[in-house]
Amino acid sequence: MLTKWGSTRRRTVVTVLLGASALLATSGPVAAATGDQDVYVSPGGSDRASGTAGHPVRTLERARDLVRQRAPHLTRDLTVHLAPGVFRLTAPLRLDARDSGGNGHRVIWQGSGDTELNGGVRVTGWRPVPGRPGLFAAPAPAGLDNTRQLYVDGVREQRARGPLPVTVKATATGYTADADTLAHWRNPKDVEFVYVSGEALWNVQRDGLGQWTEPRCPLAAAEGTTITMANPCWDNSTKRVLFPDIPGRSVNMVGPADLTNGRHPTYAENAFELLDTPGEWYLDRSAHVVYYLPEAGQDLRRADVEMPVLEKLVDARGIQDVAFRGLRYSYATWLRPSSPEGFSEIQAGYTITGADGWAVQGLCQFVPGGTCPYASWTREPANVSVSHGRRVEFSDSVFAHLGGAGLDLVDGTKESQVRGDVFTDISGNGVQLGGVDKPVTDTDADVVRDVRVTDNHLYGLPREFHGGVPIVNGYTVRNTISHNQIDHVGYSAISVGWGGWPDKIKRPATPNLSHDNVVSDNLIFDYMQMLDDGGGVYTQGITRSSLDDGEKVTGNVIHGQWGLGKGVYTDNGNTYETIRGNVLYDMAYANVGTVHVDYRDDLGNNDPTLTEGNYWEQGDKDKTDKGAITRGNHLLANPADAPPAIVANAGLEPAYRGLLTRQVGGRAPAEAPSRVGTFAVAGKLYATWNPTFAFNNAPVTAYVVTATGGGRTYSSTITAADFAKRAYAEVPGLTDGTPYTVTVAARNAYGTSEPSLPSAPVTPGPRGMNALPGIPTSARALPSATAASIRWNPPAGAGDTPVLGYVITVSDGRTIPVQGRDALVTQPTVKGMTRVVADLQPATAYTFTVAAITATGTGPAATFTTTTAAA
Repeated sequence: MLTKWGSTRRRTVVTVLLGASALLATSGPVAAATGDQDVYVSPGGSDRASGTAGHPVRTLERARDLVRQRAPHLTRDLTVHLAPGVFRLTAPLRLDARDSGGNGHRVIWQGSGDTELNGGVRVTGWRPVPGRPGLFAAPAPAGLDNTRQLYVDGVREQRARGPLPVTVKATATGYTADADTLAHWRNPKDVEFVYVSGEALWNVQRDGLGQWTEPRCPLAAAEGTTITMANPCWDNSTKRVLFPDIPGRSVNMVGPADLTNGRHPTYAENAFELLDTPGEWYLDRSAHVVYYLPEAGQDLRRADVEMPVLEKLVDARGIQDVAFRGLRYSYATWLRPSSPEGFSEIQAGYTITGADGWAVQGLCQFVPGGTCPYASWTREPANVSVSHGRRVEFSDSVFAHLGGAGLDLVDGTKESQVRGDVFTDISGNGVQLGGVDKPVTDTDADVVRDVRVTDNHLYGLPREFHGGVPIVNGYTVRNTISHNQIDHVGYSAISVGWGGWPDKIKRPATPNLSHDNVVSDNLIFDYMQMLDDGGGVYTQGITRSSLDDGEKVTGNVIHGQWGLGKGVYTDNGNTYETIRGNVLYDMAYANVGTVHVDYRDDLGNNDPTLTEGNYWEQGDKDKTDKGAITRGNHLLANPADAPPAIVANAGLEPAYRGLLTRQVGGRAPAEAPSRVGTFAVAGKLYATWNPTFAFNNAPVTAYVVTATGGGRTYSSTITAADFAKRAYAEVPGLTDGTPYTVTVAARNAYGTSEPSLPSAPVTPGPRGMNALPGIPTSARALPSATAASIRWNPPAGAGDTPVLGYVITVSDGRTIPVQGRDALVTQPTVKGMTRVVADLQPATAYTFTVAAITATGTGPAATFTTTTAAA
């Protein structure tokens, strides 16, 4: 029976054969060129049918071929009507210039909203594994050689992972272990070491290639106690060319020059031997068997278990006047990180690749044989891609359950738009615009320009490559990123520009073709939930030649930053950016920053920027600092005081706010938290962690903290609201002298997540003699008429325990407690703290004190005075 368009019914699954087929391209009747040029496709159709509403075709390839026949003769828009159902692809839908609109008309690929382009295969035939209670196995489906993801009823499950079972010491080619455990594992070459970065905090080790990265490298071999890492991943992650005349500075200038500390693996992933927690899975490629340890309530006899196979769902090159609407792009993977290339991340999903990538890639004028332009590293590919497109539209669609980036509009794509879509549950970046390999002299044919990304909801990503960014814009012209909502993401929300790092060695940023890009009226919150040194809007490099044609960041509302960074981050070499009329609050470190020297000349000026008319907590006074202008900003005493017009205008426009209630994927417990850190005092311990930002259609309501030691477990529960306020939890009633490890699980309406990876052990007991913290430094007040921005740096010494918070006193008698993640994460690298004290009287002198609080008491206070401005 054929599917009726617009009806609601159980989805029908069809395999769409997209291999080249001359037979399908020529056989079967073709619709007469009468009134209806449209093409109809249904899972119940036939590729020998005419493609009319009453006789739909079955495959996307056949529909494409019919479009090619009709496109040269269009008299109106041609619509390819895709019925509800799952179109299971065995190869990408490949489109080129022949699939374009013409004569001023478009080709529209129109789905129903429940039309899914599926690049995966179902896994069936599950059976219990003898001798392993709870574990199930199934034959890997035909065509599945490798994948990095598995989904059960629309929920991404965790590939088997765990702490290394051995202690390792880095060598030139890998590691030496203290036991031969890994050599006896089933498939050592399948194992991947993961290097999670982020700021150092308590006993959380900072691994990776910088606080914003999470590299991954597979093993090449494990023989005895010798672990050999796969190349080129290992070399690209551990080697750097150093400037001979600049001590401690690598030629690539991004991240540390000394990578010794970054060689410590945070955990291991993808081994049968690590399969010990409900919700974990493992694909034994050598035996062609899938293993899965079901969660409570899952019945594998009835569950829809999907494993992605394809790395591309749509690959379009040179198309014009084409729209994709009402589609779901699902179940695609990306396999390069599973190869010896691994994932040697530099920033925002860009990696160093190639046998000698560390020595030449993107190093341009700085080393002999360096490739140009500077910093042109390798962009991660998207599962849906358009290159050299023109007037291409993606709207009313869902990009989810994807294993690379979501959508690429790259290499000469112009006058196109991404509007009203949802991007979530994506392994890496969400939307990628342009690249970073286009020099100034590129012809217009290769320039990405006039692309609009508007009114989209991007959340709950990245899920695997955690340095990814929801919207990444490279070297582009007149692009607009506006009215999007971006929330609950692991790192920065929007990244624009590139190539500014040479200012670290007093050289100008890389010249590039960018100009007139706009980031406006977006709502960004709960970002940087896992990694650090990013921002709500992050920009580096040259944005053009004047404030008139440089980048504009205007009308955005940004708040709820977890990691250490800035709300609007003007990083290395950032020139000619205007930051105007934004609402910025609740950030760790700075609302806007930082000013850099402009090395394009020898005049000693700063990179020209304009920070004007913002509502913020930073409180900086008007000034012109050698070309960096700050003027007319407003101290925000309370978020409720922000101008209603700016707040109401930011984020999704009214016609698109239904996206916020659109359910994507299954209903299930949330993802586990990450980066658990602890310290102990007599009889108890303190724990902090990075919160869950992917919660499967039900927000996290609480966290369960479990301490294990001495053969016993101790649990403590903290609500998500209290954790957001305090950023730590306490576990009391512990035994002094006993080491404890801690795991944390997230709880939502559908249950409790799997536990996090365990913390490093800590041992409760009495502390030493130097109990109290030192005095906070650089304390000062920046007042308005009725409020003051209180600014200080953490104390140089915290005493015997880390700083947990601060207390501000005001000479009018008030005592104001200061808690939050910034109180914890700013201390190790002595970054600034900010709080706004409201309800002050104009033209009045005030005295303030700030003191640090630790688990062992309150330290001495810094005292300072200020006088508020006249009304």
